[in-house]
Amino acid sequence: MFESDARHPLVEHAVTPTVSGFEDEEPPSLPRRHPLWKDVSADQWDDWRWQTHNAIRSVRQLRNLLPFSPAELEVLGRLEGEYKLAIPPYYFSLIDPEDSNDPIRLQSVPSPLEAENPSGYELDDPLEEDKDSPVPGLTHRYPDRALLITTPNCTMYCRYCTRKRATLTRGGWEGVSADDERMIQYVREHREIRDVIVSGGDPLTLPIGKLRFYLENLKAINHVDVIRIGTRVPVTLPQRLYDPELIDLLGSAEKVYIQTHFNHPREVTPEAVRVCRSLLRAGMPINNHSVLLKGVNDDLGTMRSLLRNLLKAKVRPYYLFHCDPVTGAGHFRTSVWKGLEIMEGLRGHMSGIGIPTYVVDSPHGGGKIPMMPNYLVSMSDDAVVLRNYEGLLIRYQAEDKPAVNGQPTNTRGVSGLLQGDKSALIPQDNERMARRKPRVVRNGCGGEGEGDSEGETNTDGGALRPIIPLPMLNNNGNGSAASNG
Repeated sequence: MFESDARHPLVEHAVTPTVSGFEDEEPPSLPRRHPLWKDVSADQWDDWRWQTHNAIRSVRQLRNLLPFSPAELEVLGRLEGEYKLAIPPYYFSLIDPEDSNDPIRLQSVPSPLEAENPSGYELDDPLEEDKDSPVPGLTHRYPDRALLITTPNCTMYCRYCTRKRATLTRGGWEGVSADDERMIQYVREHREIRDVIVSGGDPLTLPIGKLRFYLENLKAINHVDVIRIGTRVPVTLPQRLYDPELIDLLGSAEKVYIQTHFNHPREVTPEAVRVCRSLLRAGMPINNHSVLLKGVNDDLGTMRSLLRNLLKAKVRPYYLFHCDPVTGAGHFRTSVWKGLEIMEGLRGHMSGIGIPTYVVDSPHGGGKIPMMPNYLVSMSDDAVVLRNYEGLLIRYQAEDKPAVNGQPTNTRGVSGLLQGDKSALIPQDNERMARRKPRVVRNGCGGEGEGDSEGETNTDGGALRPIIPLPMLNNNGNGSAASNG
């Protein structure tokens, strides 16, 4: 059902059950295991408490599961004190232990590259969230949105996390604190806030009682229209959402959207799809944030596969973030050109509902800035020249103005389009144009059959206008007369 890489060795696979999304379905158990956990029962494996209790939390544990050189272990030991490590057995079992560049491993297992700062540009708080925090734990950057940091805890600590500065905070997050009350009060007092992102860490690691505190209070604030839960639990620990009490609590808040974070097609497992469908059935739309990561998803094939898998699971690809310049994440960062190259290969090549908005979260708290290939080529007072995904250049009349009969300009290329001498420049070997049959156009709206305009009339007495062969782009970028097929 889902596109993925070839299954890797050393991981035991069983037949994956069909994921139906019905409440009475059995959790998909034992589809993949690291040999360390081959004797764990299905009930234990599907229990989020067992997964959390048995998560890998130290370099000492990692060295028994994956190969490292002594030099690597020395660096990893130092990193352990700077940023938390936690990988549930479920997520760890998605790793190919023989591939040091496995995309799941890169996201979750520490690397000596984290000790480097190649650009000198990396910061602990690159988005300056703390500077936009009017009360502890709350960021108010955009006029109608507020972000609440409800916990520093995660089920798995992503190695590129923009908030890794907060993960070493200890204690005090289990019960409702004065800071929690102040965050809710701030939202109550600021009626311009209509959208609240409940984030962390991961809010689905909170005790049920504390999560209920946030959801019930935010639901009761009339001017809050949307409550977004920012969570990676469907990806890294879907077993947490096997709990019907948690699903019911999330659904009862009514305003809830789930904002999750799949980065690679291998993460879209039957377990992940099952919990996404449970959330959807409980009335919660699901949006996905991906981060563009070098070695993980910075190629067009991987990104297309990820987005198509998400669409099959009815998860909407929402944002593709350029990796933030956070301390220890320099080795994950691509060029912006790489992101634009990927976006160029998505638009027009797959369904628009599966294409995320590529954004740079800018320094100095500038917020998300959309990045996209340039489809506006040139412009004049009354027309623009647009480029489509095929490289077709098209004159688009921006206003309904009568044509001006002037002297022929005898210009070529884009200038000829702007002057109205041509309506389009078509790349050579355009497959879509080659598929077309010769036809006539009735009043610009298209017609059936083939024919010559002479002797044929519309019902209103006007002559049919044949499609005129458009210029094709030759290797020099100039238009040359050629049939469009």
